[in-house]
Amino acid sequence: MKISVIIPAYNEVKTIREIINRVNNVEVEKEIIIVDDASTDGTKEIIESLEQENIKKIFHRENQGKGAAIKSALALLDSDITIIQDADLEYCPDDYPRLINHIARFEADVVFGSRFIGEHRCFLFAHYMGNKIINFIANILFNANLSDFMTGYKAFKTAELKKIKLESKRFGFEAEITGEVFRRNLKVYEVPIAYSGRNYSEGKKIRWNDFFVVLGWLVLTKFKRV
Repeated sequence: MKISVIIPAYNEVKTIREIINRVNNVEVEKEIIIVDDASTDGTKEIIESLEQENIKKIFHRENQGKGAAIKSALALLDSDITIIQDADLEYCPDDYPRLINHIARFEADVVFGSRFIGEHRCFLFAHYMGNKIINFIANILFNANLSDFMTGYKAFKTAELKKIKLESKRFGFEAEITGEVFRRNLKVYEVPIAYSGRNYSEGKKIRWNDFFVVLGWLVLTKFKRV
């Protein structure tokens, strides 16, 4: 099965080449859609220089956020399965076979890669607790038992992903897409993945106040009209 890999990128000049190399090294038929979200550190220029046939490029004139970058990529998808890949090195493309396996076997519509049931770098306690709390709330709202709904590694049947009209532009995307998945009663699996979380000095972007943004999108998605 062919996969699409969406890579939203904003000021990741130190890692963008390496993550693209790692994605390309995964032995599965794939297309890569890179969305530069108005980077100012040289990331855009690196993306512009790429000449691989399997790479599609989108450039935002203004910074809009991860959700907006993914929305921009949806129209270009030409595959059976779509994976979202952050442009840093926190998530390992070697986990792609594990992410797509249940979809390829027609057992799942969506697969979440959990950072908390696989090998992971011991990262920030505040982020760990924030994830646990917001995850607990999400499970109550949507009657689910996910261990990591905020994971950056999610794989979708492309046809199902295209049916979802996304509204969130920034980090609220993870809450909105998860809520939409469960509102639509899609078949969801969760698998362990490796995770090498980075700290703020290494370029981590999500902040404490994003907790309330995510919470807001969970509630909005739960109670919005169909």
